[in-house]
Amino acid sequence: MNRIPSSPPSITPVPTGVHRPRWSVMIPVYNCSSFLPETLEAVLVQCFPPEDMQIEVVDDHSTDTDVEALVKAVGQGRVGYFRQPGNKGSLRNFETCINRATGHLVHLLHGDDLIRPGYYHMMDQLFEQYPQAGAAFCRYVYVGESSKPLYYRDAEMESEGLLQDALLLLAGRQRVQFCTITVKREVYEKLGAFYGVDYGEDWEMWVRIARDYPIAYSPQVLAAYRMHASSISGRSYASAKNLKDLQWVMHTIQQYLPETERDRVLQQSMKFYAHYGIKIANDLWYGLRNRQGARTQVQEALQMHRDWLMYWKITKLYTKMALNITSFIPGRNKRS
Repeated sequence: MNRIPSSPPSITPVPTGVHRPRWSVMIPVYNCSSFLPETLEAVLVQCFPPEDMQIEVVDDHSTDTDVEALVKAVGQGRVGYFRQPGNKGSLRNFETCINRATGHLVHLLHGDDLIRPGYYHMMDQLFEQYPQAGAAFCRYVYVGESSKPLYYRDAEMESEGLLQDALLLLAGRQRVQFCTITVKREVYEKLGAFYGVDYGEDWEMWVRIARDYPIAYSPQVLAAYRMHASSISGRSYASAKNLKDLQWVMHTIQQYLPETERDRVLQQSMKFYAHYGIKIANDLWYGLRNRQGARTQVQEALQMHRDWLMYWKITKLYTKMALNITSFIPGRNKRS
């Protein structure tokens, strides 16, 4: 079985006769034990009764600690646990999470991210008010390893409702993180799970959903997206895999867009993420003193888009690299 599926994996409907809670909170984990207790506690303080909410950790064969013992200690019997027989990779683990979910609403909450009080009640409210929605998400905050807020994501709308022009808005750039969004299980059953790449794969999924369903939204900050160097995103920067995978996403979502909008959206995305690549190059140099990684980011960014502002940023960076000027700037994005 390929670790990165080449097409959307099938999601099997829940068998007839199986109890269906409203919620399935599925927590994929791999070697994130230092963050997992806080993630679990954030869910447990606002969870619904067991008959209304399934909570389960799906462990991709972690090696950093005894995850099952950790889950038992924190969950006190309220949190289920499943361990992969071997490391399957993040996309296959997400697939397992969704297939094991029995609820009507599925929340994939990474073991290093957080939700804030009121998240599940707000998502419930959105789905009740907009039953035609296939998914619902909220505004979020970026936090560091200590869980302190770093900066807040801009609101997409001023008040709760269906996201206006959701397909084109979400296709322009990544605006949604796993921790923020709840998806109806029937939507995954229809469209399949995540595939293609392991950086930006969720961006493609959210656009695929927006092609077929309305998306509901709340501007309340009800989720926290954690940034740390050991994440998949952090590991992909030095080789510019992040930018290469994002380009795959940009080209893949073209098929979901009206023909009249495809070129505009693609050029908009290429420009945005080319500049994003220069920002990552700065982080690699100032934060990690990774000269080759910074240059690799720059080279890939220049394959995507070029303008005078990019050249000015690159000149400024290369000048400081030549003079060996460094100052610490913490990494800003696990994923843009």
